[in-house]
Amino acid sequence: MRLTAHGAARNVTGTKHLLSVGPSRVLLDCGLVQGHRAESERRNRVFPFDPSSVHAVLLTHAHLDHSGNLPSLVRAGFRGPVLATAATADLTGILLRDSARLQEHDAEYLNARRRRSDEPVVRPLYTEADVEAALPLLSPVEYDRPVAAAHGLTVTFRDAGHILGSAMLEIEAREGGRRSLVVFTGDLGRVGMPILRDPYRPANADVLVTESTYGGRLHAPVEQARERLARLVSRVASRGGKVIVPAFAVGRTQALLFELHALVGEGRVPRLPVFVDSPLAVGATDLFVRHPECFDEEMLALVRRHDDPLGLGKVTYVRAADESRALVRRRGPMVVVSASGMCEGGRVLHHLRQAVGNRRNAVLLVGFQAEGTLGARLAAGEDRVRILGETHAVRAEVAAFDEFSAHADARGLTAFATGFRRPPGLSVVVHGNEENALALGRRLSSSGLARVVVPFDGESIEF
Repeated sequence: MRLTAHGAARNVTGTKHLLSVGPSRVLLDCGLVQGHRAESERRNRVFPFDPSSVHAVLLTHAHLDHSGNLPSLVRAGFRGPVLATAATADLTGILLRDSARLQEHDAEYLNARRRRSDEPVVRPLYTEADVEAALPLLSPVEYDRPVAAAHGLTVTFRDAGHILGSAMLEIEAREGGRRSLVVFTGDLGRVGMPILRDPYRPANADVLVTESTYGGRLHAPVEQARERLARLVSRVASRGGKVIVPAFAVGRTQALLFELHALVGEGRVPRLPVFVDSPLAVGATDLFVRHPECFDEEMLALVRRHDDPLGLGKVTYVRAADESRALVRRRGPMVVVSASGMCEGGRVLHHLRQAVGNRRNAVLLVGFQAEGTLGARLAAGEDRVRILGETHAVRAEVAAFDEFSAHADARGLTAFATGFRRPPGLSVVVHGNEENALALGRRLSSSGLARVVVPFDGESIEF
């Protein structure tokens, strides 16, 4: 039995882990590498394995760093099923279609400039036609029900509590009379967060493959984040500015709307216009009400009472491109939530281009910012950044709130890894930058786990 990390090894994007058991090969996620354009292009276009030899993809959730390169995989020859929960299958369709449209739009925008300077044209990684060819392979499965993934491999999807439909994988691998139970966390959620259920706690694991996004960091209490959010929104509103929130359309946008609606109801922030400028977020939020199987008891109770827990009745959703352009020009005060969460594409770039040079405004980063992304450069305090091919001075207030993260922190990850009745004989730490992955590796080793590996990209681990 062998696990090979073909992405998200000592970094946080492009999750692709190839599990080989005898002749069977399954891919754990198939995400986009995000960051520096040239490096991302190279790694996203060329797979380090033969896609036609993969029997199935086990998809933990819909975020593009886990699902976003499925169209390329199919175009390169993959023909097996993509197993995912029903909510993940629905969300993945929305996200991949949006990803293709954005790539085609961004390529068209950049090429209009490049042709004037005789630069080579940019090709989208995949098109909407590629997405439509991939989506029929999505095969919805239920939580907590074992399904055959390939010969010698049975998988059970368990709730990971990260975003709607997210799952960790319990994989029973059988080869030559031997049996191993592999647990892959995917992105592990946090205990006690609103809307979604807490992560499932497996009883046993022979092999643990764990994310480490915040493997070396601790989150402050959510209530502290709510207080910081209230102060920031009130401060920017008082000076007539905009709060621009780059947020993942799935998960973070809905969580932020939940918190803003609660703060307004408590009188802790003023009532001011809130816009969600993302067709993707519109579709994703509609899907939330169609998948109550993912809700925690508090959210279910609100829904049963016909409350409006996301404040949807007080939010303006911006669908058309001309409406988005008008919103970019509109003066504050207001809150604008727009994708993408790492500022690597989408409508948020146009809002940032207009807003970052004005001291009245604020940019609120509410998710992890991968190295090399525009979001990471803003979080690092750079005073000049490039947006859509142009350099802009950063005069707006920039705030980063890790407290709203949907990822478990170092304490939560360690508690999960050490909470099995039968501790894993092998723990593999992935999906974290090198600093955080190594920090979690040290924590797990010092907690008594026997064999802890932090693989490099392309490294294979036998077990």
